[in-house]
Amino acid sequence: MALIPPTHSFTAPRRMARLAGDRTILHIDMDAFFASIEQAVNPALVGKPIAVIGSKKRTVIVTSSYEARKKGVKTGMTAGEGMRACPDLILVPGNNRRYIDASVRILAIMRDYSPDVEVFSIDEAFVDVTGSLRLFGGAERIAREIKRRISEDLNITCSVGVAPNKLVAKLVSGLKKPDGLTIVTQDEVGPLMDGMPIEEICGIGSRLGKVLKGLGIVTCGDLGRYPVSVLKGKFGVTGERLHYMALGVDETPIVPIGQEDAAKSIGHSMTFPYDVDDQQGMHRYLLLLSAKVGRRVRKAHCSGRTIYLYVRFSDFTGLGRRHTLPKPIRLDLDIYHAAADVLSTIEIPLPVRLLGVSMTNLVYSGSQLPLLSGERREFLLAHAVDDIKDRYGDDILSQAEASDWSQEAGVISPAWRPQGTRRVDPK
Repeated sequence: MALIPPTHSFTAPRRMARLAGDRTILHIDMDAFFASIEQAVNPALVGKPIAVIGSKKRTVIVTSSYEARKKGVKTGMTAGEGMRACPDLILVPGNNRRYIDASVRILAIMRDYSPDVEVFSIDEAFVDVTGSLRLFGGAERIAREIKRRISEDLNITCSVGVAPNKLVAKLVSGLKKPDGLTIVTQDEVGPLMDGMPIEEICGIGSRLGKVLKGLGIVTCGDLGRYPVSVLKGKFGVTGERLHYMALGVDETPIVPIGQEDAAKSIGHSMTFPYDVDDQQGMHRYLLLLSAKVGRRVRKAHCSGRTIYLYVRFSDFTGLGRRHTLPKPIRLDLDIYHAAADVLSTIEIPLPVRLLGVSMTNLVYSGSQLPLLSGERREFLLAHAVDDIKDRYGDDILSQAEASDWSQEAGVISPAWRPQGTRRVDPK
């Protein structure tokens, strides 16, 4: 059966309800995404150990090529640690615009085969192809076509997991990296999960894994056979969820692009190029962070009542504190003053390495203008500045006090979305 030409997008027929075992889900996971993009655009880097970092003076490794990983370079290492693990490591400053462009192009390829595409992160997505299996000749053929087109269009590879649900699809997409394809049918889910280490399951982190191992639970088979009543007694409703995860049962639906739930918080954090031990320096960074948060809040057509400030010290310890305001705010200086008030309540025993500002308790109000003329003028000015930044870059304008600090770009967050509050515009 011939494939419909990729240039002809379509809308697959939808069913109002689908049983978990009646679905076919693809999880597409790009291989060393940022590093692969850098190697694709610069052939001199192909086959060499590289690590993508931010453009700050002090930064961490965001991702590394497979050549670097084989020599012990890991995500989260400082640049110095990476160089010690691999003396010939090549450090490459990240290019957010390049990664966003690649991600958008990849998502467009996926949507040629199903409208039900859910972005999991900038380099991962789920695709429900249940309604298009017959149209394109089956799940394996769809998966291979997506892999082929990504390889031809962007010169990078991805690994794909095909399964009856999102949980298992994500699990098996990582089994044959890089450039892998793993297909699991409903009948194969049980045997696969039985011997699978619990740490391999998305949602079971190191802390929870340690607790489970303290109960004698090492594999998903152990977890699936553990008394559900005991799990619920220890973990609450999460205990029952863990039981079903261990069995490979997941009825979570695909949430297509544009249909995501409204964000519950909007924030931004920044690691300083060097430890800051003076109030003036910290307040300059608060201005920068408040401007970034304010821009995202206004883009989402909302405001917030609760400000959360997180401080990380030079010894990597940290603490956070929040304050709820009498009314919602959305302007940069209002956010800054609220964050500064929170900062004044925190004892600073050591130089500060990182600050983070978040807004919660969000109120979505559409694009309604303030009633009072003074507030309306400030709101329109803020939107005019936002429009300029959308066109010319995030750092084209900034508060005078922070102007010397605004050029330290980091690598885009993995939580990026093609639209909405998690979108981070490239620099």
